[in-house]
Amino acid sequence: MAEADKSRPPFRVDHVGSFLRPERLLTAAREAKAGTLDPAAYRTIQDESIRDIVAFQEGLGLQAVTDGEFRRRSWSAGFIDAIEGFGLREGTLGFRDESGDLGVAPSPYAASRLRRTKPIVAEDHAFLKSVVSTAVPKITMPSPDVMHYFLGPRAVDEAVYPDIDKFYDDLAQIYREEIAVLGVDGCAYLQLDNTALPCNCDERGRAQVVERGEDPDALTARYAKLINAALDGRPEGMFVSMHLCRGNLKGAWMAEGGYEPIAEVLFGEAKIDAFFLEYDTPRAGDFEPLRFIPANTGVILGLVSTKTPELESENDLKRRVDEAAKYIPLERLGISPQCGFSSGGGRGQPITQDDTRAKIELLQRVARDVWG
Repeated sequence: MAEADKSRPPFRVDHVGSFLRPERLLTAAREAKAGTLDPAAYRTIQDESIRDIVAFQEGLGLQAVTDGEFRRRSWSAGFIDAIEGFGLREGTLGFRDESGDLGVAPSPYAASRLRRTKPIVAEDHAFLKSVVSTAVPKITMPSPDVMHYFLGPRAVDEAVYPDIDKFYDDLAQIYREEIAVLGVDGCAYLQLDNTALPCNCDERGRAQVVERGEDPDALTARYAKLINAALDGRPEGMFVSMHLCRGNLKGAWMAEGGYEPIAEVLFGEAKIDAFFLEYDTPRAGDFEPLRFIPANTGVILGLVSTKTPELESENDLKRRVDEAAKYIPLERLGISPQCGFSSGGGRGQPITQDDTRAKIELLQRVARDVWG
């Protein structure tokens, strides 16, 4: 993470992507779903809400801004909705919090041959780019392995994909097609959001993979290959980061465990420019897996929680950065929240917009003290 060009990512302070939906947008989404708000009016409310969240980010001095993921039902739903061929099945690894297990969310599977028949995020990027004043527009997409991990062999209808490698090939082709369009529009910053591989660090998750007849470590290697295939031929100058997430739904999570089981293969083989790594609680383990980060790759430490309004200690955050710097040079580090501020999209989030502002301002104060 060189200091030569501060106008390009990675940045010392960044964020994962989603922001709290304003009440007007949440109401409009429900009305549109019910058929009581016409699509054009709904689109206008989305546009206005995105302009507001872009102004919020730029007003805070953030160098990368997103559209808050305001056009999506949730962080991954935009991708699933846009691709022809997906259905939903009940997954295996559920959410949990301090009170215990909270249930299992549905996961995508290939009910028919997967095809990209329309833009996935390219139109979102074009609008975001048109309303940004000073910052770099960042667009986010779920990582391709998310479409397989939570169902394993059940991620496809076997009559459609008797050979799982053909499923992987179709997925990679979909990403290549979308990334090519993003490149034509001048997209400079793409982020892949990955909940699959962090769950492959969890003891329960790995046990479930074995129970369904797969090898967790072989999956890690296959997913690194899939990610690289999806990014093959990406436009020169497009920066690609990856956010590794243990699940985030109104304060709950899916997985626990440090990055060690996946670190050597993922960090060493995936062609990613920077990794956003959750490090807000002991669930994420220690910093030792950072020893596998290649010399040309950055790390954004997700030290600030979006699961609680409690504001972290500046001194504690600085100490954590110093600990991480034992394994990777300080100049290749940055800091961020551990996840998006509203990855689930609906009401009932654990933090407010004022909390969001306070958390980002905290990160900026720490970055100024650490990096100057």
